[in-house]
Amino acid sequence: MVAIGVSTGGPAALDLLLPALPATFPLPVLIVQHMPELFTRLFAERLNGRCKLRVREAAEGDTVVPGTISIARGNWHLEVVAASLASAPPSLRLTQGPLENHCRPAVDVLFRSAAKVYGSGVLAVVLTGMGSDGLNGSRVIREQGGSVLAQDEPSSTVWGMPGAVASAGLAQRILPLDAIAPEILRIAAITRPTSGTFSRQAVS
Repeated sequence: MVAIGVSTGGPAALDLLLPALPATFPLPVLIVQHMPELFTRLFAERLNGRCKLRVREAAEGDTVVPGTISIARGNWHLEVVAASLASAPPSLRLTQGPLENHCRPAVDVLFRSAAKVYGSGVLAVVLTGMGSDGLNGSRVIREQGGSVLAQDEPSSTVWGMPGAVASAGLAQRILPLDAIAPEILRIAAITRPTSGTFSRQAVS
């Protein structure tokens, strides 16, 4: 699965990145965009009209399914929860736990939960944003064998979040915004379809 964290400059960045994903994209996409409540629903609706994939505001209990983009609801943390039956897909949980990095939703909350459920099958993408939300979650993803991409400084509105990940040595690739969708597609193309995990060649 693909987990994206973004803040300042995020709407414009996602407006470029997400429409570049084709209708056949085989992985679920979960996004934390720092944005107030109510605005996330309107943002999801606007993107849904521009993207080839379905875009929705995340709701409690939604299943995590391939080819669907879920955006965290403003003022609610977004987590992935494993199903009780091994054959069932994971689901989404919304909570109003404490702020993390002065944020709710927080990228770190999503990234940690994704790593717990998907292990090495997580591709995290940290885009433009102020602060360092996503840094600790990226570390957990790398520890579990997952992959991390970061937006480069010239194409970022604010190079806080991706810069923190890059400076910590957690990003396997640091890319301009217009190169991130092609890289996501490259990695998705070499995913093992039977296991849902990334091959060791994913970010070689």
